[in-house]
Amino acid sequence: MAKFNYGGQAVIEGVMMRGRRSAAVAVRAPDGAVVVHEEMLNSGLYRRPITRWPFVRGVVLLWEMLVLGTRMMMFAANIAQSDPDDIKAMKEAERQPSSAGAATDTAVVSAMDPRLLLTLLFSLAFAIGLFFLLPLGAVGLLHGWIGDGWLSLTIEGLIRLGLLIGYLALIGRIPDIQRVFEYHGAEHKAINALEAGQPLDVAHVRAASRVHTRCGTGFLLIVVVLSIIVFALVGNPPVALRILSRILLVPVIAAIAYELMRLGAANYRYRVVRWLMAPSLALQGLTTREPDDGQMVCAITALERVLREDGVSVPERVV
Repeated sequence: MAKFNYGGQAVIEGVMMRGRRSAAVAVRAPDGAVVVHEEMLNSGLYRRPITRWPFVRGVVLLWEMLVLGTRMMMFAANIAQSDPDDIKAMKEAERQPSSAGAATDTAVVSAMDPRLLLTLLFSLAFAIGLFFLLPLGAVGLLHGWIGDGWLSLTIEGLIRLGLLIGYLALIGRIPDIQRVFEYHGAEHKAINALEAGQPLDVAHVRAASRVHTRCGTGFLLIVVVLSIIVFALVGNPPVALRILSRILLVPVIAAIAYELMRLGAANYRYRVVRWLMAPSLALQGLTTREPDDGQMVCAITALERVLREDGVSVPERVV
């Protein structure tokens, strides 16, 4: 069986992990209990060979993670607003025998929930508007001084990079987001411990690094840098086509960036690759914080759930 790269993301007071067959999220409820939800992935999404082709697979996986991440984030928000009786019922349901991949609670957001669709549309529109259309508009205002060509494309890319770094630095000052970034660090530590063959206990996870070569933050940096090259190939068509290109080429850039990130992670042992990926790892300093033991427990719990569903054994914990 081919090697599988486990991964996930932080949510409100919790961590989501994705495996081969299922995704699980472990959320810390207001009463301190850890509420877990696990669901089977849409295996039909990967049955066709085309979904495993390079560049195509990246778009498919990124879309799935966007949908999953948004749904799990909404689930975590529901947990934060639940009363103690609801939390108790969820914990009781979790302890009951169930079929593989069955939900452990009743507060799951449906894939067709209008709130989910609206959240996805708003998130995509906000990201494209802020990081792709706003830099283009800013360069348009400077057209009389910088003209067209590489200079304008480079300045557009630098504005995009500045917006990314500034946005991450700004939201990182919000206390609630700082908590999410701590769970992000816990997610990385758990994955790093797993990939190092260490037991999934707090002691070994704490010792692991909180940066990772396949982090979404690094992926965003690759997208920003790559966009300069891709948009340079487009040139400077009329304004309407230029705006359209910034929207329609986002999946293309994301697909290429995903393959570059995979390639870099797989060859990180080489010095030149480590040098190229150094900015990506450094940027994670803005989106990860050192987690506490309780946050690492959430990451471990979610990861163990998907590993169990996949039939993967891990080194036993040290008592």
